[in-house]
Amino acid sequence: MAAMGGSVARRYARALFGIGVDGGSFEALGQEIGDLAELWTSSAELRQTLENPVFRPSEKRAVLEQLLPRVAPTAEVRRLALLLLERRRILLLPAIARAYRDLADAHLGQVRAKVTSAEPLASAALERVRHSLEQRTGKKVIVEAAVDAALIGGVVAQVGDLVLDGSVRTQLADLRQKLVN
Repeated sequence: MAAMGGSVARRYARALFGIGVDGGSFEALGQEIGDLAELWTSSAELRQTLENPVFRPSEKRAVLEQLLPRVAPTAEVRRLALLLLERRRILLLPAIARAYRDLADAHLGQVRAKVTSAEPLASAALERVRHSLEQRTGKKVIVEAAVDAALIGGVVAQVGDLVLDGSVRTQLADLRQKLVN
């Protein structure tokens, strides 16, 4: 189901992205679908209301129609949200937003990198990591920093399927493996 949901989400994202590119508004539509997905993810109350079979479809639609102008002012994103609700696919919003973001990144020739370190990195260090990743990928890199104390030290960078692991945790695991063998 997850794989099928992913392909369905990508189809919706591609359709909205095509409309955005044709209309020169793909960045604005991306922001709106992202904001709507963020609201969906952060509001348990909204999810429970729109997924609850106790509420009639007309009641769910009324709730969404009241909310949409504040989060998604464009007609395209509002129509998509109402269509998803009608087809009982509103829970795909976060996956659609991710797929849309990936399409926009590819269109702009950029990639996103998740850079995880044991402690928050200084902006100069993040800039060096970003520059290094840009040289490796040949694309503009948008860095999303995260912290994981379990790394002990060093950095793990992930760009798509490429994972560069320079963490102390991994170095210690490698050393342990060599000593055991």
